[in-house]
Formats: sequence, structure tokens, C-alpha cells
Amino acid sequence: MPTAKINKRSVDAFSADGQAQAVLWDSEIRGFGVRALPSGLKTFIVQYRNAEGIKRRINLGRYGVITVERARDLAKIKLGEVAAGDDPAVAVHEARKGMTVAQMCDWYLTEARAGNILGRKNRPIKESSLKMDESRINTHIKPLLGKRHAKHLTIAEVEQMQSDVRDGKTAKVRGGGRGGKAAGGPGVAARCLGTLQAILGHAKHKGLLAEHPTRGAKKLATNKKTRRLSSVEIGALGKAMAYAERNGENLTALAVVRLLVLTGFRREEGQAMKRAWVHAEGGFVAFPDTKTDAQVRAIGPEALRVVLAQVEVAGNPHVFPSLTGAGPYQASSACFIRVCRLAGIEGATLHTLRHTFASIAGELGFTELTIRAMLGHASQNVTQDYIHIDEALKLAVRRTSDEIARLLDEGAAGLRPSLAA
Repeated sequence: MPTAKINKRSVDAFSADGQAQAVLWDSEIRGFGVRALPSGLKTFIVQYRNAEGIKRRINLGRYGVITVERARDLAKIKLGEVAAGDDPAVAVHEARKGMTVAQMCDWYLTEARAGNILGRKNRPIKESSLKMDESRINTHIKPLLGKRHAKHLTIAEVEQMQSDVRDGKTAKVRGGGRGGKAAGGPGVAARCLGTLQAILGHAKHKGLLAEHPTRGAKKLATNKKTRRLSSVEIGALGKAMAYAERNGENLTALAVVRLLVLTGFRREEGQAMKRAWVHAEGGFVAFPDTKTDAQVRAIGPEALRVVLAQVEVAGNPHVFPSLTGAGPYQASSACFIRVCRLAGIEGATLHTLRHTFASIAGELGFTELTIRAMLGHASQNVTQDYIHIDEALKLAVRRTSDEIARLLDEGAAGLRPSLAA
């Protein structure tokens, strides 16, 4: 175990260094340390043995939220309690049993970001998922149930919360320059119930609740989004994109849209793709992390042409670089809305392009199993090795991509010169 005097310099320099987590122990105060996760999150901790000889570990606070000096003072206080025969972990545990829903939500977010709560496949919950959870918590769950004691919640209360969110009782104008309105609806309501149920489930697992108080609450049925573009609409999209390009639309945004429809990639997979992940000679993209973990995804020549045509920006590793900074371009959704308006296409989002890719693959005769592999859906029957070795899958991706490119290009070729002026 590495040891050093814990100060700002040593904490800043410390990292998980490829491990699931790493701890730097203080060389002066025995039991005082800082834990680092691969995400860069660092949390001050105290470890000790209670009067019964049982090893305990408690969190003092996250680095950046509290200072090293404050964490050192807290460590001395907690270790002093241990020396007096107390067990600080028990006191924290007992206090948490009386948590309100708001306090339990805050506990969940803190513990999950520290890597102490495991999600899918027994891995720490992804930051992207936690951000969505946090949004639902702050926008809907806390305003409706935040003051209720978690252990006294009833099924009727959480189902009423779901109904209130559905009916727009927590609707509000979004802040942060995003515009629009958090309006609720059945989909958001069902996801809010799911988030709250998961938080209560984790609290029970960690011993903060004797029983899950609202197990059995019924989630609203929602209509699964199945919107896809028809062949005619794909042609109209190609025509509108050509018109938009000739009339000053952002070329990077148009390239993102074209890539997504040619690959079936999720929006963030395509939009935030890095050049180092693209293996043109092998016809695949190696994503280090996706919704279903690391994946290798086949990519056809038509889509590769889009990728290779993008101008590289020094210091920016992304295929579609931001106009400012070192991040990826983020405004493709707004471009897609404008293009759809030109094409007369209604009810479509960028995710519709993923459904469209699958639909065209189905029309070409590919099986559901093959389509799932093309899209990178998690499946017990489809492994990443399968993508590596099966040229038939690459052929399926190529044929689907080629067919979509043909429809787009036919639409673009139909653009009348008068419209392009």
C-alpha cells in the first residue's frame, strides 16, 4: 500500500493508475487515506478496527468538496472516537436509517460516484447514467417526495409521484442555457419511478433500510419508440441535406447525421467518436465504452468515407471536433431538426436513424440476431469475438450502409438547380 504525507500536492499527483481503485495512506495519521477511482474521483477515508476487532471504513468527504486540512481534522476526530470506544460507522449507519428521500438520494449519488454502489454487471455506475439520475432526482423526485422519510414511503405515494410527473406537475423551464421545458410525460414518469426504486433497493442492500418499502409499485407502460424513416423519407433526407449544405448548414453537423444513418450508431457513439478508435483497414471502430461496455463495431466503406473526410484539428482527438476547445461537436441534433423540416419529415430524432438502419437491414433479409450484432446490442449469443472473426457480419453492415447511401444520393441527385441557388 503506498504511503505519503497527504497534502494537496500528493493528492493531486495520486491516481488509480489503471486499477479499479487505489488508496494512498497518510504517513502521519494511521488509518487516514484518500481513495482514487479511474474516473479521477478522490475521496478521503478513515479505516480502523472497532472494539470487537472488526475492520471499518468510512468516507470523510470528496476531495474538492472538502480540503485536505478539513479531511485531516475530521480523521483525527473520528479516530479519537474510536480510541474512546465508539464506532463512528455505526453512528453514521444509524443516522442514515432516518433519512428523508432527499437525503437518501444525495447519499446514493455520493456513494455511486465514489464507486461504492455497483450497477449492471457488478460494475460502478457510469457517470452518464448518474447525471440522468441526478436530473430526475432534482427535477421530479425531490420536489414531490423529498421531505418524506424513506422507510415510511408507501406504494401509493410513489405511484402518485409517477402520476404527478406524467401530468406535468413538476414541469419547469430548464436552466443552464438549454432552453425548452422539462415537461414530464409517461416516459419520464416511468423512469423517475425506476430511479427511485433503484435507490431504495441499493439502500436496502447497504443496510440502510430493513425492507424495500415500495417493492411492487407498478411502472407506467410506455410506447417504445419505433419511428424509422421509409425509403422515400431517406431520399427526402438526402435531398434536404444537399440543399442545406449548399445554403450554409454546418458541414460537421451534416457529416454526423450522415454517419449515424449509415452506421446505426447511437448519437453519442458517432458524435463523440475519436480518431484513435477508427480502424479503417480492418473495417471496424473499437469503442472503449458504450451503453453496453466496450465494443468493436463493424463500419462500411460509405461511412468510413465520411469519417476520413473530416478535417483533423490539432489538439482535438475527435473525428467531429468542437468549434471551440478539445471536445466533440455537440449541435448535430439541432441540425437534424432543421434538415427534417426541409425534408417534410415529422416525428424523427437522431435515434430514429438507428431504427432506420435496422429497418433497412431487415428489408435486405438479415436476421434479427445479425441486426442485433450490427447495432451492438448486448446479447448472450453475440460476443465481441464474433464481430472480430465473422466477415459475414461486415458484409451485412456494408450492404446495409451501401443501400442507405444509395437512397440518400438518389435524393440528393434530385435536387433541382433552382432550389440550390
